Amino acid sequence: MRLKSIKLKKKTKDIRKHKRILDTFTGPLERPLLQWLAARQPAWVTPDVLTGVSIFGAVVILVGFLLTNYSKNYLWLVTFGFVINWYGDSLDGTLARFRHIERPVYGFYIDHVADAFVELLIFLGLGLSPYVRFDLACLALIGYFLLSVLVYVRTCVKGEFTISYGKLGPTEARLIAVSGNTLVYFFGAATIPLFSLSLTIYDWIAIGVIILEATISVVTAFRQASLLSRQDPGYRTPL
Repeated sequence: MRLKSIKLKKKTKDIRKHKRILDTFTGPLERPLLQWLAARQPAWVTPDVLTGVSIFGAVVILVGFLLTNYSKNYLWLVTFGFVINWYGDSLDGTLARFRHIERPVYGFYIDHVADAFVELLIFLGLGLSPYVRFDLACLALIGYFLLSVLVYVRTCVKGEFTISYGKLGPTEARLIAVSGNTLVYFFGAATIPLFSLSLTIYDWIAIGVIILEATISVVTAFRQASLLSRQDPGYRTPL
């Protein structure tokens, strides 16, 4: 029992000391804005409340995408959902750090479990809309979950929590989605065929996302494995 307690404390210490790496295009503008918003939140708004707001935003996105089967006007509801989701997801950690009420272990767990449910709702809604094939939406979701696994494993073995890749992070992903909504609303979901398949612009965006996720996953996995192999040589088969 004592050994389990020591191991748990050691893991907790690792989580507390992990380093967040967030280097994105929007970061220089987003970080001051989030600080400004955090300073103006009423006392009843807590990090947990904001995490709930981010999940609510994902529900709005899901409902909006479902309603686009009846009218493209609901794309604006989807965009509003992305704004709500950004507000809650981006501000919860900032508010905790601003008020010095961080709970590193609990916060890490709740925030990223919530993120998984949020992405599930978003991609499910996208796949049930008239704009993206359901199979492509599922493949994009699988790619997101694979990247998440790599991020969490890296946090455990290296103590670095990398939220961005190639200057792209969650906010950039939301901006791409909102831009797609706007294009589809004003110009329609034009189809670009591939052999016998009729694919919409959104389908092609989804394919691009899938390829990007797969590339980042493979490159990151091999690169990190190579680095860890040099740091932790262990047993090597003699030549």
